[in-house]
Amino acid sequence: MQVKIKEALDIMKDNGLKYTKRREEILTYLAEENRYIGATEVFDFMSQKYKGMSYDTVYRNLKDFTKLSLLEETELMGEKKYRFHCDVCEHSHHHHHFICLSCGATREIDMCPMNFFTEQLPDCEITDHRFEILGKCDKCLKKSNS
Repeated sequence: MQVKIKEALDIMKDNGLKYTKRREEILTYLAEENRYIGATEVFDFMSQKYKGMSYDTVYRNLKDFTKLSLLEETELMGEKKYRFHCDVCEHSHHHHHFICLSCGATREIDMCPMNFFTEQLPDCEITDHRFEILGKCDKCLKKSNS
């Protein structure tokens, strides 16, 4: 895990963002959680360690990390959520995610439906895409059924 965090910190520094312990803590927290997390949850975690840290500081860092592709960003139920970007880890192949709407846990999906859409839209230029499957993970299903 530390190697992944170091790689992310190097990318951050190479792009002009100064190293701070707080930035490292945010990245470490998101990498260890390995799920989509809202800015409020990140702020709650950080404010326990750093009294007086502002929500704006946390949010600004999340946005900066997203611009550098250190974090993935998605919107779930009207809220932006973030997770440590898979490409910073050992995964560099194109993939998508299943996202649990209850706990935010993610699982990789090693296929992409874009071939289907490219065939359906032969006269269009597709410049980007986003594909996520939303639902409840097995752990959350067990909790709700008991």
